[in-house]
Amino acid sequence: MTASNLLSTSLADEAAQLSPAWRDALAQPAAAQALARLQAFLDERRQAGAIIYPARPFRALELVAPEDTRVVILGQDPYHGPGQAQGLAFSVPDAMRRPPSLRNMFLEIASEAGVTPADAKARADTMPNDLTRWARQGVLLLNTSLTVEDGQAGAHAKRGWEAVTDALIQRVAALPTPKVFLLWGAHAQAKAALLPADGRHRVLMANHPSPLSARRPPVPFLGCDHFRQANAWLVEQGAAPIDWEAPAA
Repeated sequence: MTASNLLSTSLADEAAQLSPAWRDALAQPAAAQALARLQAFLDERRQAGAIIYPARPFRALELVAPEDTRVVILGQDPYHGPGQAQGLAFSVPDAMRRPPSLRNMFLEIASEAGVTPADAKARADTMPNDLTRWARQGVLLLNTSLTVEDGQAGAHAKRGWEAVTDALIQRVAALPTPKVFLLWGAHAQAKAALLPADGRHRVLMANHPSPLSARRPPVPFLGCDHFRQANAWLVEQGAAPIDWEAPAA
């Protein structure tokens, strides 16, 4: 068991380390009430012997403030294996085996460069698993549930995290600076209702990068061209593009 990614502190202690803008979002009544319920639930589960990941549920928020966010990628819940979850959607430590969804994400990035399929695979294989390098460029890698139990995907869904992460998404979306929202799969796409309808942000939707859906209609993830489109739109808005193939942070 990798002790370093086990949750051992309170949500209040974790939230206290965040920027004022994030703390304000978490202090809104619906989010604050949900956090209180979540803390009671987490305490109860740990007392029952549950192993809960990750150690820092709010790490995505630690790395990117709302005003610095340029791209939002929504995941569902953290990885549920020892040593995997880092508090960043889709990211795992470089030493871990690459999850299939992340493998497809890297393959799509490489394919969008216009190389052959064989070259795309080779190029994808060189990309580090740890996505901290994206977060440091303003990519908010947010799961919609921020904790999970060992070996039980979705164990903490519908326990209150949805109200918390809705408040975080709304805080980012309310800012005037244009942003790109990458919504992959029905779960993430349901959050589109939280976004303003004034067109200030670019919203791109496709299937989830999981092998179960990455090649299926209506909008296959593989071939979606989202990483290139996101950068093209950022440049149009006068912002720098994301270096998706940046070396390890």
